[in-house]
Amino acid sequence: MRTLIATAFVSLDGVVEGPGGEPGYRNSGWTFNGIEFDEAAYELKGREQGEATAMMMGRVSYQAFSPVWPDMTVEFAGYNAMPKYVVSTTLTDEDLVGNWGETTILRSLDDVAKLKETEGGPIILHGSAELNRNLSDAGLIDRYHLLMFPVLLGAGKKLFSDTDKDKQSLKLVESEAYGNGVQKLVYDIVR
Repeated sequence: MRTLIATAFVSLDGVVEGPGGEPGYRNSGWTFNGIEFDEAAYELKGREQGEATAMMMGRVSYQAFSPVWPDMTVEFAGYNAMPKYVVSTTLTDEDLVGNWGETTILRSLDDVAKLKETEGGPIILHGSAELNRNLSDAGLIDRYHLLMFPVLLGAGKKLFSDTDKDKQSLKLVESEAYGNGVQKLVYDIVR
């Protein structure tokens, strides 16, 4: 069974929207605006590329990443080379870019569950706030790689849903605090 890892830049109040400067969000770029850069805090992001064997995202994140990431041959060489899975009910094969390697469209959470049952290594889930919430609510995420930033953003897309559900326990397997206030938090889901 494959491990599904959700990775995110997240504010202290759970917002994941617009961390890198994406347009349309009033606090866009919050991961670097007013926060001192500390290369050590991003070690996890580099490690993810080496450990993951496939990448997953929702339609919105795919449409944001696919025009940019294929040309970032140094920063995202590992991700560019691995198979990609896009979870979408509306995207078609004609909507996929031709220069980003093997990309498969999954139509449902059941398709994600079936993918997890196949042979292979970890699948890393990027961006995709709505998909993250749906996968979490369905019990399909196995691990969280979070870089928690010392900011409160209030409104914005949240990592976790507000669905009324049973308590889900997490096991902290790795953590570190950095001089700029960012914290690395790696949690496994307790089943």
